[in-house]
Amino acid sequence: MAEKFQNFINGEWCDAKSGATFENRNPANWSELIGTFPKSGFEEVDRAITAAKEAQKSWRLVPAPMRGNILKKVGDLMTERKEFLAREMTREMGKVLKETRGDVQEGIDTAYYAASETRRMFGHNAPSELPNKYNLSMRQPLGVVGVITPWNFPMAIPTWKIFPALVCGNSVVFKPASDTPRTATELVKILAEAGVPKGVINLVHGGGSVVGNAIVNDPRVAAISFTGGSDVGKRINELAGKTLKRVSLELGGKNALIVMNDADLDNALDAVLWGAFGTTGQRCTATSRIILQSGIHDKFLKMLVDAANTLKLGDGLDEKNQVGPCVSEAQRASVHEYTLIGMNEDKAKLECGGEFATGGDLDKGWFYKPTIFSRVKPGMRLEQEEIFGPVLSVIKCETLEEGIAILNDTVYGLSSAIFTQDVNAAMTAVRDIEAGIVYVNSATIGAEAHMPFGGVKETGNGHREGGWTVYDFFSEWKTVYIDFSGKLQKAQIDNS
Repeated sequence: MAEKFQNFINGEWCDAKSGATFENRNPANWSELIGTFPKSGFEEVDRAITAAKEAQKSWRLVPAPMRGNILKKVGDLMTERKEFLAREMTREMGKVLKETRGDVQEGIDTAYYAASETRRMFGHNAPSELPNKYNLSMRQPLGVVGVITPWNFPMAIPTWKIFPALVCGNSVVFKPASDTPRTATELVKILAEAGVPKGVINLVHGGGSVVGNAIVNDPRVAAISFTGGSDVGKRINELAGKTLKRVSLELGGKNALIVMNDADLDNALDAVLWGAFGTTGQRCTATSRIILQSGIHDKFLKMLVDAANTLKLGDGLDEKNQVGPCVSEAQRASVHEYTLIGMNEDKAKLECGGEFATGGDLDKGWFYKPTIFSRVKPGMRLEQEEIFGPVLSVIKCETLEEGIAILNDTVYGLSSAIFTQDVNAAMTAVRDIEAGIVYVNSATIGAEAHMPFGGVKETGNGHREGGWTVYDFFSEWKTVYIDFSGKLQKAQIDNS
């Protein structure tokens, strides 16, 4: 019998009042039912927000270093359970164990970093323009924060949002992706076990159109942190604007990697394979385009196709496998639709892949062959639109300037990379690339927890996750003036 999971509201595990549930299945073996989860509605969201609003009144008064002690315990528990968490994540979303272990490690790193930041929540003081007066500033919590996360990094991304929110003294209502509810449940269990008070963290499972919208529309929620598709992000921004909520959006990407004639081609090959086909291409930072300078184009393309054809697909729990399945049948169908667009509408050349991966155990899940198109031209749909699957477009350029122009010519601007041994070319790319992240001689994927993460243009709305910058989003500045002159002194009055 399948395991039954529940929401977590005000410190208690509970079902949806309607009794409705949805299934969570293994995308590498769709017959394997991982468990059932509550299909929540407005009532569960209302209860969670009510609990969070009340709990935040006392949580905000807990000294920040004491909140940090709880986050330190969270990191310890995640470390103890790393292998269990990684294996359960692989079962529910498909990526290989090496990657899910990394996903959990990102959460561990974020926990320890968040714990340390509780002793660095500095304000800024400045001299007053008047005698016998102090000018101070300090950080204050926002209140109740709504956290809405995707399925591709079901541990790392929630921790990027939830841990800083808690450190800053906020309470949280958390809606995870319906494709990865198990990992979210295990995270919330750890938070509760580590000592997060009841009502401070609340977990509500269910669909975005119901649960997500209810969180966004509730006037008691002070801020929304969302990672997902650009179209949904725009809608969230529109809805949240009605109540002037603070909104952090981390959205799509169409990331490119430039390989120059002087590059170390073996190193670049490893980076492209990892960037394009790691997580089966299901990353906002995935290498979706490579821009090859003409001098190495033909040689590198052959190296790339030969290597892609050797990648071993299969269940991510088998450590011999390098590429797991798409997360769902619908996602695989979407990927294949882009392959058809590439061949028929864009008239690009299919070099390899372009079809379902079948045979043996592959028939049990949603596997898709690593796919490479050459003769891709700037402006093609294949080159412009986010695919979120193992599909790579190869574009030729003549010069560095042309390569950068091609890289920049999309509505997105998340991650980017260049391979070159010319320091002048590398620094020009760092300066001129329009992206929130630039790698030199590395893949477009691989963020570190203590650095800002996010993009420009339609990749987001300017906020950053990770590092010290995320604490600006989850806190409010308060300015304080202390006048000990014993008389009324009027600032902003012309006394000249």
